[in-house]
Amino acid sequence: MAYRPFDLTGKVALVTGGNSGIGLGMARALAEAGADVAIWGTNAAKNAEALAALSATGVRAHAEICDVGDEAAVEAAFAGTLATLGRVDACFANAGTYGRKMRFTELDSAEWHRVTRVNLDGAFHTLRAAARHMVERGGGGVLVGTASLAAIEGAARNAQYAATKGAMVAMIRALAVELARHGIRANAVLPGWIETAMTAGSVADERFAAAVLPRIPARRWGTGADFGGIAVYLASDASAYHSGDCLVIDGGYSLF
Repeated sequence: MAYRPFDLTGKVALVTGGNSGIGLGMARALAEAGADVAIWGTNAAKNAEALAALSATGVRAHAEICDVGDEAAVEAAFAGTLATLGRVDACFANAGTYGRKMRFTELDSAEWHRVTRVNLDGAFHTLRAAARHMVERGGGGVLVGTASLAAIEGAARNAQYAATKGAMVAMIRALAVELARHGIRANAVLPGWIETAMTAGSVADERFAAAVLPRIPARRWGTGADFGGIAVYLASDASAYHSGDCLVIDGGYSLF
């Protein structure tokens, strides 16, 4: 018999950036654990493909076109999600963009704001909408932010990306304390080197792979599916007393 606290039947989860990579890995697992799932993304074709896969698990699934950096778009997408699925019990602020490799002395405001608009402002818009809903509805909830090892390790020539992920961790910790009185838990997930569309260029580079793979004790790149288990755990009653944490999923990279 399966461990009952992991059963997500009756719960609704929202995953931004849920149409591919880490987000889709989370969404698939949440659906397979019984949760109804909403995904947000900016690519209609990818949304449709992911929606079909999620619906095939037998749960209710919903997709919204949403640029999380646009505050009004987030509010509209959240309203659309509620109109279809009725509630949101767990919100995964996972949508993000990459930082262009640039020396800090050459980093311009346009690049800084391009990255912070999605990775930080987008997470703020998303988590605030979810928190408002959970507080008003009552009964608690779960907030999860996808950060990065860049939040805790020196990300040379990528200060703009690192800044957003460090801020994500700080924001999540603040929410864990502030919202605990409402029964809301908040945690951050810190991926290591994961093979996604965002990292495709790097992992395909032989010199990069030769330098990085030997430093990963698991001896492989991570995949979106590697984040299914942590998503189910954090969304479930199994993590009822777990809040304010930073959970590193990196195959041991940060230890070696």
